[in-house]
Amino acid sequence: MDINLYTPAYHISRKHIVKLTDYSTEEIFELLFAIKSMKAKFIAHESTASILKGTTIALIFGDTSIRTRSAIEIGINQLGGYSINLPYSEGDMEAGENIKDIADVLYGYGVGAIITRGISEKDLMSYCAISKIPIINSSNADEIPLQTLCDLFTIWEKCGCLEDVKLAYVGKGENNAASLISGAIKCGMQVSVATPPQYPIKQEKIRQAMQYGPIHITTDPHEAVANADIVYTDCYSYHTPVSEEDRKCLAPYQINTDLMREANRGAFFMHALPANRGLEVTESVIDGPHSIVLDQAYNKLHVVKAVLVMLVK
Repeated sequence: MDINLYTPAYHISRKHIVKLTDYSTEEIFELLFAIKSMKAKFIAHESTASILKGTTIALIFGDTSIRTRSAIEIGINQLGGYSINLPYSEGDMEAGENIKDIADVLYGYGVGAIITRGISEKDLMSYCAISKIPIINSSNADEIPLQTLCDLFTIWEKCGCLEDVKLAYVGKGENNAASLISGAIKCGMQVSVATPPQYPIKQEKIRQAMQYGPIHITTDPHEAVANADIVYTDCYSYHTPVSEEDRKCLAPYQINTDLMREANRGAFFMHALPANRGLEVTESVIDGPHSIVLDQAYNKLHVVKAVLVMLVK
């Protein structure tokens, strides 16, 4: 389905967003058009402060964040809302906290939505099952739906389309990769993945994504990147140092000038940040003329606002 031939209704019936595997192509398109609209308002300096005026959004984060938290809090402010930060830990839950009680109490306080980070899919689904207000997963160990929406929008913006654009993902097959291939294949993109044998994308995630189209899976980064329009990699380690064993394992998957030459002329480079320059990508690539990493980062603000506008009634 060609997104440029799609007529948006600016409406989705889903109440929560935990993973994009739950969303249809049409629902993803609705969100992408909403992002486009919010960005246009931002560029035109059009005020959006009345949209969530007086609405409180609760942030329940189980791990640290810089860019995502900034985008969320600034986005809420630009929509006229307020945010409250509620630290989350497994220890709290084991000590007697109850998910149902948390969600019910926040609803009673007039909270308009709950945005989470670092909370397991099992706990999130427990939230969704009983919550009267939207639950938005910004990131967990399984998927990063907001980042994927940001990436898809950025690709659409830069390439002018999504259908038949070739995306090559190279590196560790963790949550970002799983989310990305699911969203990309649903939008009609060609997808190629090169991961080390030690770090494949979970087979369950591959099977779910391949219901919507073929995905080329290999361990050879040169094979994956050949004729790609987009070359994408991710941070090899966020909270812990990279071991020497991992450095050796992942060295052939570094995105460098030689590997980028395998892609189409003018191919874009993408990375969700934070980036380890000299490890998963060289400075010449991430800081080069074909890098759209900052565009991704900037667009996250508009993604947050669009998701809140579409889900918070």
